[in-house]
Amino acid sequence: MALTGRQKRHLRSAAHHLNVVVQIGKNGLTPAVVASVDEALKSHELIKVRFSGDRDEKRAFSEKLAAELQAEPVGMVGHVGIFYRRAEAEEDRRVQLPS
Repeated sequence: MALTGRQKRHLRSAAHHLNVVVQIGKNGLTPAVVASVDEALKSHELIKVRFSGDRDEKRAFSEKLAAELQAEPVGMVGHVGIFYRRAEAEEDRRVQLPS
């Protein structure tokens, strides 16, 4: 699901008040971290993840995480990445995207 610029802007705005759910440290993307992010996306749809490391390392972690979990990277502000994955069931959807 490719998001439009307007939808990404809406999601970044909605994520502003959210707290960081998962922190990725010096060990990188371990299976436990990926599972934790997957569970967070299942229950919240829109989450923040804190990365450590330099810019290239953060970008690589973000791209790998998004690819593994079929999530959309919405944005990166400093060390915090915002990810969105639409819930499968209609009744579980919490975030309404603009058309």
